[in-house]
Amino acid sequence: MRGRSSRRVVGLVRAQIAVARAGAELAGQMAGGHDRSLARARMAEIEHQGDAARAELVTLLRRVLVTPIDREDLFRLSRSIDDVLDQLRDYVREADLFGPGDLGFATELLQALTKGLDELERAVQHMIDEPGSVTEAVLATRKARTRMRQLRQSRLGELFTGTLDMDTLRRRELLSRLDAVGQRLGEAADALADAMLKRSH
Repeated sequence: MRGRSSRRVVGLVRAQIAVARAGAELAGQMAGGHDRSLARARMAEIEHQGDAARAELVTLLRRVLVTPIDREDLFRLSRSIDDVLDQLRDYVREADLFGPGDLGFATELLQALTKGLDELERAVQHMIDEPGSVTEAVLATRKARTRMRQLRQSRLGELFTGTLDMDTLRRRELLSRLDAVGQRLGEAADALADAMLKRSH
């Protein structure tokens, strides 16, 4: 469990999470008024980094004999992290293509996402040396996902009390996309929780 290959695997998963976090930060900057076309171009670069990080991890998993958790669960975890980034890419693209004038409604959701990714990274970091602390970080990741869902519901409630126009529809679509991001974050947390449960038996 403490071999170099296991630590290399952990490092690559953490690198993949870091790329997803960069995507979340970029989306947050766009919600704060950052140029949308520039953000979209930068997101394309981040997505390529994410693809490269995942490819490196998959290649390593095919070569090494020892992994910190079940190989299948590692693939599942990596895929879910990749899905987070893919959904963020789509959010940024859609916000640029048809987004409303003000994206401030997304700020808190993206802050919760960033917090969740930080907690997921902390959980992965402790897989080898402090497995007992993984559960706490996974629960915090799930809490961030729940926070995203609650914020989406709150924002939708605010939308539907106002005038129903094209901006309302645009915001609703973007909120749905952010909810999909949160779902993928939750799936990543579930993958890691399942893996640690198997390892404990």
